[in-house]
Amino acid sequence: MGAVTRNGAGKEEDLLRAAAVLYRYFRPALLLVSQHSPVLLLYFFALLSVLFVLQVSLCKNSSFHPNGRFPYDLESTTTLPSWKPGKDCCLWEGVGCSNSSSGHHVVTALDLSGFRLNSDGIHPVLFNLTSLRMLDLSMNNFRGYDDIPSVGFERLSSLTHLNLSTSVISGQVPIGISKLTNLVSLDISDRSIDIEDAEDDDYDIDAISVAADGYGYDLSVPYFHNIVANLSNLRELYLDGVSINSSAQGCFKALAKSVPHLRVLSLGYCDLQGDISSLSRLKSLVVINLSGNYDITPGPFPEFLMNFPNLRVLQLSGINLQGWFPRGTFLSKNLRVLDLSGNPDLSGHLPNFSNAASLETLWIDSTNFSYDKSSNCSNFKALTELVIDGEIISTNFRSSFGMLASLRRLTVIGLYSPRQLESLFSWFGGIKNLRSLEFDYCDFSMTIPSSIGNLKNLTSLVISESNLTTQTLSSITNIINLKFLKIECDDGFFAIPSAIGNMTNLERLHILNCWSSRPIGPIPHEVGALKKLESLVLPSMGLSGTIPSTIANLTQLTELQLGGNYFSGRIPSTIANLTQLTELQLEGNHLSGEIPTSLFTLPALGYLDLSENQLSGPINEFDAASSCLKNVYLEMNNLTGQIPQSLWVLPNLKNLNIEGNNLMGSVDLASLWGKNLTSLFLSYNKLTVIEGEGINNSLSTNPYQLVKLGLASCNMIKIPKLIMHAKHMIFLDLSSNKIIGDIPSWIWERWNYDPMWISLADNMFTGMELNSYVIPFSNTFYYSFNLSSNRLQGLIPMPYSSAEILDYSNNSFSSLLPNFTLYLSSTQYLMLSHNNISGYLPRSICHPLLEVLDLSYNNFNGLLPRCLMENSLSIINLRENQFKGMLPSNISIGCPIETINLNGNKIEGQLPRTLSKCTDLEVLDLGRNQITDTFPSWLGGLLNLRVLILRSNKFHGSIGHLEDEKYRGGHFSSLQIIDLASNNFSGKLHPQWFENLKSMRQDNNSGDIIYHPIAALYQDSEDIIYHPNIPGLYQDSITISYKGFTMSFERILTTLTAIDISDNALEGNIPTSIGNLLSLHVLNMSHNAFTGQIPPQLGSITALESLDLSSNMLSGEIPQELTDLTFLSTLNLSNNQLDGRIPQSRQFDTFQESSFDGNAGLCGPPLSKKCGPSDIPSETHLKNSSHGVDVVLFLFVGVGFGVGFAAAILLKLDYWISRWFHIFRILC
Repeated sequence: MGAVTRNGAGKEEDLLRAAAVLYRYFRPALLLVSQHSPVLLLYFFALLSVLFVLQVSLCKNSSFHPNGRFPYDLESTTTLPSWKPGKDCCLWEGVGCSNSSSGHHVVTALDLSGFRLNSDGIHPVLFNLTSLRMLDLSMNNFRGYDDIPSVGFERLSSLTHLNLSTSVISGQVPIGISKLTNLVSLDISDRSIDIEDAEDDDYDIDAISVAADGYGYDLSVPYFHNIVANLSNLRELYLDGVSINSSAQGCFKALAKSVPHLRVLSLGYCDLQGDISSLSRLKSLVVINLSGNYDITPGPFPEFLMNFPNLRVLQLSGINLQGWFPRGTFLSKNLRVLDLSGNPDLSGHLPNFSNAASLETLWIDSTNFSYDKSSNCSNFKALTELVIDGEIISTNFRSSFGMLASLRRLTVIGLYSPRQLESLFSWFGGIKNLRSLEFDYCDFSMTIPSSIGNLKNLTSLVISESNLTTQTLSSITNIINLKFLKIECDDGFFAIPSAIGNMTNLERLHILNCWSSRPIGPIPHEVGALKKLESLVLPSMGLSGTIPSTIANLTQLTELQLGGNYFSGRIPSTIANLTQLTELQLEGNHLSGEIPTSLFTLPALGYLDLSENQLSGPINEFDAASSCLKNVYLEMNNLTGQIPQSLWVLPNLKNLNIEGNNLMGSVDLASLWGKNLTSLFLSYNKLTVIEGEGINNSLSTNPYQLVKLGLASCNMIKIPKLIMHAKHMIFLDLSSNKIIGDIPSWIWERWNYDPMWISLADNMFTGMELNSYVIPFSNTFYYSFNLSSNRLQGLIPMPYSSAEILDYSNNSFSSLLPNFTLYLSSTQYLMLSHNNISGYLPRSICHPLLEVLDLSYNNFNGLLPRCLMENSLSIINLRENQFKGMLPSNISIGCPIETINLNGNKIEGQLPRTLSKCTDLEVLDLGRNQITDTFPSWLGGLLNLRVLILRSNKFHGSIGHLEDEKYRGGHFSSLQIIDLASNNFSGKLHPQWFENLKSMRQDNNSGDIIYHPIAALYQDSEDIIYHPNIPGLYQDSITISYKGFTMSFERILTTLTAIDISDNALEGNIPTSIGNLLSLHVLNMSHNAFTGQIPPQLGSITALESLDLSSNMLSGEIPQELTDLTFLSTLNLSNNQLDGRIPQSRQFDTFQESSFDGNAGLCGPPLSKKCGPSDIPSETHLKNSSHGVDVVLFLFVGVGFGVGFAAAILLKLDYWISRWFHIFRILC
């Protein structure tokens, strides 16, 4: 800012005095309001924005927030205690001032780097600080739903240093930056690092954690040459992680022309393409970073870089370098950092290396460098960091390379033999200054040499993507001075040895990705000896038992993550001793009992996740005023009672999820006005959400801060109007309520940013407020738009902006827009089932992104588009329509189809043999069509096929003799449901046919639902990914004959197994090999011509619930072994030629006379015919079943055609019982 005239200064002082009077007048009200809604303060401070223009020393009443918060930050997680009214702003933290020509102080520097600010974007008021020379907002979180301001930066014409790095901003780099002609340093990079691996004091780990907390960094530079055209004074340019939509040649030419004296150029991971030879014109460069630009044209190492006289840092990782690394010498004698990693076609020799004496950091992993035997000495005297491939390490290498006395950090990638391991440990065992050691992709299933304990100075050990055992970890515990231990498994799991207690200097212990599907043992109590431990992260590694009470000894602990394990029992109340704890994650265990109230009042705790356990009882009231909690996740437990008032008054609460419990009472949304909540999930409790009266018109100007809101199954009868006052909303679930009337237009007009999830499913909406049948979404696109299970009718409106998930199922829609496929350009999941839609299916329905197409239960007709079988579809469900013609045969290798359901159409002809190319196929349901063919034994090689339904067609011939088949022994090995009923199959059943059904020969008690994950489901927000009411995990449904009824199973569980070959012309004896199908639940062989006796081996199928052998020509006695079938609830042996006494024990005592009708030779209860002496069985078979399975079968009457049932089999005393009940309540 230039000199200010005396008259101008006088006017400025008058404005300041007026502003001060305003502040004093309104101060009592403002202080009161600020306690309840910081939002209102913005409007008062807008009156004072002139102070930013004036920038004089009297800025003590400036637009900066009087409560010490960032001026434009309405959600800040950090207060600035020095930012107070009445205090000279030049003394505020992060503010720097200088004298202007008028004698006043002006603000010339604003450095808030690493303050962990959490703000809704960069507010334009910042651009009033026009005298700024230095602006540093790096390592904060400006995750605003609007992009970085496109205008305003040009006003900061005095800036020499601008740093917005790692600040979670998105959009296009503003063109206004190109007008900052005084810029010396520009940094808009994303410098997110692996926080757990960061050891340098230069990094503020906590600040970076806040900056990178779950939000993407999405910046682009569409016109690079325009941005740099006027920046002739620029010396440092950092754009790492910014997408540059220009060729590398164009970028370097623009820099050489406009910024010829540039010294630092960092363009890592910028999507640069093409040749880099024009970089040769920038010879003043001291730092060059081009790493991660994988589309740079392959070529040799650019030798011109060796002539740059001042080069100190050269990072060329992963840019497709080829050939030999030059043997010449760099002109610069100060080369400190050289990174050539990730160039597998680049060759070179070690230890004879150019400029070895000056190098401090050398990365040559994932290259083709090798050991040069002709060299016998090393000159790497200054090397402090080395990243190298393990395969080049040998005894000779070790002796030639030397001890590297200055080496502090060593990373070895790829160790696969004990000899390599011995050589390596022998080598670095003598490196006295080694502090940090990392192994990637190594095989530590072998024994680690005991000499690892000699690394006395080692403080950090990282083992990533490697195999290791409990013995491996036991060896590591000998490194007693270790402070940081991080292990990431590649495969397998291991128990934690008790020797872990020896590592008393350990500060951080992280064991990740060592997933185990079964319990492997407890955390040893010796962990309590690690009294310096600050972070304990042990997720999903199979830990079991109770959480050891000795954890209470870890009083320095700030982070405790034990989620996804098998811990049981109560949460130890002694956790209250961990007063430094900021993050506690115990989700996904088997913990029970009440939640200790003390957890809510731990003085430093900000993140609490107890979700997906078996916690019960009420959430007790606690002292909210003393709590620091910001994130509370208690979903999917068995919590009861009312929501405590304490939760609502937590002063810092941002995210609350208590869905999927049994909480009761009412919640008034109006009471949430003015809160700082950004996400709230109350779904699937016994709550009633209401909208209180008495909120004044200020709602229209003082919006909610909520961006995620889940109110499914909350007994609402209308959409709360308060929701429309939310400033932003990216997730809205109002499903499973009783909301009536029309869907208001503001639902799709209010929030003009992306992404967005909306579910209004399972309500009673009858219409939509629309001016046309194209929904005017103002978003770029929606992730999910779900209107299923309502009472909507007529023509289906399509979203103007395509949604990845579209669900209109279970309504009364009757037609589609003629060009409806134009609005499906981004759609991956399309559900239109259970409507009354008619017409042809256009070829344009096929597009490369569509994965799920469910048009079942409509009136579509015509031929199937041929493209359905050659596209990217994984689910094709066209059940119960009027499609005709033959199945398309244009199927190629790599076919991604997992489900084909065409049941109830008019498909004819033969099955295309090319179906055998669909190796991912799990469900094939072609029942109730007009297909004429023989049994498709050629499908037997599909190892993932679980369900095969061909009933009610015109199949004929033998079911198949497998002796000469191509896949003999592996045929249909995964099948669990086979329905061949009502065809014309004939001949005998070969015993080998049943032997091949391997999945039915094994006990299967998992009770998992067969589902298909859809790519659209996997997005950044875990609230979205795991939210139960979002379609995305597609679940198949089938209809089969079950216990004498036609039943619809809306979900298929792995425990549902059935064989139905009824109503054919099969003959001969029933193969005894059926008795090996131990997990079979339903067997129907009725209405055939089977002869001989009932095999007693059927008594071995102890899981059998339904057996129908009626209407055959079976003879002989009913085997006494059938009484072992203790789960048998339906038996039909009628209309055969059986004789003798009916067995009289167990389940047979429950069957009615109809089960045995039409067998003249049978006698005894329940028949009226009494048995004579000759009817006594030849031998008595009475024994206890030794193979009982403790299973409970639940049948639920579902929604469907005729009588619909959904079946689930639950294992008693299993963790998944509570989880299954929750899922079933939601999904059914």
